[in-house]
Amino acid sequence: MSPLLNVLLFVGVGFLAQIIDGALGMAYGVSSTTFLLSIGVPPATASASIHVAEVFTTATSGYSHFKLGNVDKRLMLSLLIPGVLGGVLGAYILVGIPTDIIKPVVAVYLLVMGVAILVRAFRSARPPRNQEPRPILLALAGGFFDAIGGGGWGPIVTSTLVANGHEPRYTIGTVNATEFFVTTAEAITFIIAIGAVIRQHWTIILGLLLGGVIAAPLAAYVCKRVPARTLMIMVGVLITLLSIRTLYQVFAG
Repeated sequence: MSPLLNVLLFVGVGFLAQIIDGALGMAYGVSSTTFLLSIGVPPATASASIHVAEVFTTATSGYSHFKLGNVDKRLMLSLLIPGVLGGVLGAYILVGIPTDIIKPVVAVYLLVMGVAILVRAFRSARPPRNQEPRPILLALAGGFFDAIGGGGWGPIVTSTLVANGHEPRYTIGTVNATEFFVTTAEAITFIIAIGAVIRQHWTIILGLLLGGVIAAPLAAYVCKRVPARTLMIMVGVLITLLSIRTLYQVFAG
């Protein structure tokens, strides 16, 4: 396939992934990584390429959420530093260690969180807000598994916050805005470790980047307009289905 067709293919992947991520607060990396791995791209290369592209897509998405008033600045500050530290650690480990052991652990956790969100969504359209007990550990885990699995910041952080009663709209917007800083730290780590490998896959990066940037403003608008209960159901279903699929792949393979 020619470089131009490759770029156009990944533009489509990046567009769809960013619509999901910007509207639901998760799954850009998960969606993109699933496709890249299915065509034979190694996990470290896939995660690195995605996070380099995400530097630009998360910047666009985060800015859009700020403009639409979807960001809780206090929550963002509590997630920022531990998220960056977790992302750097995960990227450093991924370069030299396989992810087979980590994948099922993350999938089980996300499956539990997806079911919890669905239960809350059908029980009440506006669940009572509870104080998140350990936001530092939550952000640290989110950043770590985001780098290890090519995605996971949104699913881990957003799902946990929403399941604890946080307003979906502000949670999604805040997690998306914070993701820019986490992704940038991860991308820098990957570039330092395997920069030459990343340059060989420039068509992936360019396509994901263009598709994500085009979709980001539309996704933020969708997030603002969709009712809270509907968002919770969409988030819960997405996490549950992706987790079941990941577990099936791990144990069937």
